[in-house]
Amino acid sequence: MDKSDYLLTIDGDYINTLEIESFSRMMDSPSFCYKFYWLGAIVNLVTADILETTFNDIIDEMIAAAWYSVVEFHIHLSGVIYKDKDNLERAVNKLHSLSDLSSSASKTEIKNTIKEFDSQIAKEKTELTKNVPFKALSGFFINHNLGPLDGSIGRMVEKVITFNRQNVKLPYVFGTSSGLKREVVFDSDWARMIQDNAVSIKGWIQYEKLRWLQKNNPEVPGLVYKLAPLDERKRKLTHVRNLWAGIFVYTDVCDVFNGERITPDDYDVDHFVPFSFVMNDELWNLMPMDSSLNSVKSNNLPVWDKFFNRFAYNQYIMYGFIHSKSEIWNLYEKCYKDNLCSVWAIQELYRKGNSKEEFCNILSKNMRPVYDSALRQGYSLWKM
Repeated sequence: MDKSDYLLTIDGDYINTLEIESFSRMMDSPSFCYKFYWLGAIVNLVTADILETTFNDIIDEMIAAAWYSVVEFHIHLSGVIYKDKDNLERAVNKLHSLSDLSSSASKTEIKNTIKEFDSQIAKEKTELTKNVPFKALSGFFINHNLGPLDGSIGRMVEKVITFNRQNVKLPYVFGTSSGLKREVVFDSDWARMIQDNAVSIKGWIQYEKLRWLQKNNPEVPGLVYKLAPLDERKRKLTHVRNLWAGIFVYTDVCDVFNGERITPDDYDVDHFVPFSFVMNDELWNLMPMDSSLNSVKSNNLPVWDKFFNRFAYNQYIMYGFIHSKSEIWNLYEKCYKDNLCSVWAIQELYRKGNSKEEFCNILSKNMRPVYDSALRQGYSLWKM
């Protein structure tokens, strides 16, 4: 199903009076990611019965929508190559550096913080008004053989208003104010269509945005889980914790970072490469560690040359007991559903018969590319 098929399932008597096909082109051929967030912001405002707004308020909505992905996961909204050219990403990062607001902040908290630091991010917000509000309407112009919307902001505003009056209804038109204060007025029939079909339209926008982001962030795993906060209750670490608890019965295990013996009654199971990057709870990336250090490490990458060998050694300790103690093997088998999904781990890493050198080489060969991808994505190093 392509996007036009998806949108043509829209119900309502406006199917024959509104140019749904032109609407379906509003996200065509994006050079950057702005279009997805622009249209998403419009749908959010219209479904809240807001029929007149400003560039400023729409862009605030865009910043709030992009906040979690950019702050928590370092997602580049226009790809790694153009990461320094994306003004929406710039606005989010600058606001985060000014406020240190958490990645999981609510929309209200984000918008209140934008107001507090509005003058500092005004340049990035203004840049976002120069093309997307107009270019998003190009599908309507092309459908009438009028070509794309190009030119100065003033000329594009006039073209939109004239076209709306003389030819066909557009989803929105512009007022006469300048800059971020310029008005955006939504057509009442288009607003009704959006409100009636909000679920379908939001699903379409999310699908197109995800497809574009994944194409332009090819090294980022699990991107579909990085557009909104994950329910922590869905994490599956119980079986891994039980596995390590079984190992602690037979031997002491030292913390990868401080070198001290892990206390069996007071430890966390954490990821070597941060969960926020890999978005899975695979056994090969998990380790027992001191609870107090876990919160300090946060979403940072451990320095590979300093800590990987210790991590690999603890993994090898676990591997040894898996194949020497039947009760540990039983605990290991319970990890299959939630923590053992990588074929290389099942067939190579945890197969019986690996020497310590073979085991650590297999682990390094498969983990290092993941680690390096996270580093390129912008994750900070934790040197402890």
